[in-house]
Amino acid sequence: MSNLLVLGLGFSAEHYLALDAARWTRVTATVRDADRAAMLDAATPGPLNVVPFDGSLVSSALAEAVARADALLVSAPPGEAGDSLLTCCGEALAASGQLRDVVYLSTLGVYGNYDGAWVDETSECRARDGRTRRRYEAEQAWLAFGQRTGAVVTILRLAGIYGPGRSALDNVRAGTARIIDKPGQVFNRIHVDDIAQAIKAALDRRVGGIFNVCDDEPTPPGDPVVYAATLLGVAPPPAIPFETAKPSMSPMAASFYADCRRVRNERLKSVLGVTLRYPTYREGLDAIRRSS
Repeated sequence: MSNLLVLGLGFSAEHYLALDAARWTRVTATVRDADRAAMLDAATPGPLNVVPFDGSLVSSALAEAVARADALLVSAPPGEAGDSLLTCCGEALAASGQLRDVVYLSTLGVYGNYDGAWVDETSECRARDGRTRRRYEAEQAWLAFGQRTGAVVTILRLAGIYGPGRSALDNVRAGTARIIDKPGQVFNRIHVDDIAQAIKAALDRRVGGIFNVCDDEPTPPGDPVVYAATLLGVAPPPAIPFETAKPSMSPMAASFYADCRRVRNERLKSVLGVTLRYPTYREGLDAIRRSS
């Protein structure tokens, strides 16, 4: 038997399961809403069971999944009190003696601001507060869990995620794309299929540690929008100065522009052996365009 527990059945986790479901005899995945869990569970064939977990109430189905889990994929963000699964089920996970692997999906945001300089996995994490600091603290809690229990813990720090249905192409088609002009600002990105590859590689190689999961080319935020518009044969939207756009942005969206860094991914390639299918946004958007 090989049992996987997925905390947070979202975009990345779904694409990983589409790639590697044959590895697992049984998969239990959580979503926050009980009605959605029941709907997904009824609609999903095969070995996938979907159960509710709101971050505090542990159902009997989830407790059973915790007790039998050989591997854990954590795709849900921590709350203000820390990682919800560790808080509610950490002792049970440790006591089971069953858990061999933990893959934790984090964010490049933990590095904070480097004013456009390059960072890698040895760079200081400068995020001091808010959601990115909570991510860093959750990383450390899972690494400590691995040291305490012997489970192999892999932290995957993800760049901005895009893929089919969630890309600059979709935004241009919908008329919601914006080019925010902040001189000097750059972002790394990562296609969801390459995230799925990285999760699989982490479970295959079982080396543990921290890996940046990002593309090869950090670029200004408007570049994918211009490229997507070109692919669709339409004019890109006009550039909007950041200070003009900021009042209409959500706090989370605005926070992305507070930090600027270029992120290296050599360790992803050399240690986990991942060859990116989409090394820049151009290859990724080309593939999405072909499939749409």
